Amino acid sequence: MKPGDFRYCPLCGAPLQPFHDGERLRKRCPRCGWIHYRNPTVGVAVALIQNGTILLGQRREGGWCIPCGHVEWDETVEEAARREFLEETGLQVTLSEVLAVQSNFHDPAHHTVGIWYRGKATGGDLRPGGDLVEVRFFPFHAPPPLKFSTDTHVIRLLQSLLHEQR
Repeated sequence: MKPGDFRYCPLCGAPLQPFHDGERLRKRCPRCGWIHYRNPTVGVAVALIQNGTILLGQRREGGWCIPCGHVEWDETVEEAARREFLEETGLQVTLSEVLAVQSNFHDPAHHTVGIWYRGKATGGDLRPGGDLVEVRFFPFHAPPPLKFSTDTHVIRLLQSLLHEQR
């Protein structure tokens, strides 16, 4: 069973039944009518650029990424981006523009929509935390093996933006 793959109604506990709503096959509760819409979660990431390098974090399970995390129920995407960045890097940031919005299909059981911001460090001490075991700056032209293909896209986008600014 995949995460979020309900068998019983979370409202009344009745077994869910297959239901085609005209678009997709879903699950519906025959007792209370609740329909299970399996939607992606929202992730946020902050790209911190300093002197032609980008800050990346090595994930506990391997691979490197732009520091990222999930939006909690009661926070804005901007609050989540600042919180996650602080948790994973020890650095406080201000956010500027949105660099990219991408669908992440790297884990078929956990579809996410990611929002990447450009950030500027405003305080704190660089240290790994959360899902990261190491954080350090890498040249744009020589990043380590990246965990997520969407980060490769964002780094290429940043390379072109920095090239245009010269």
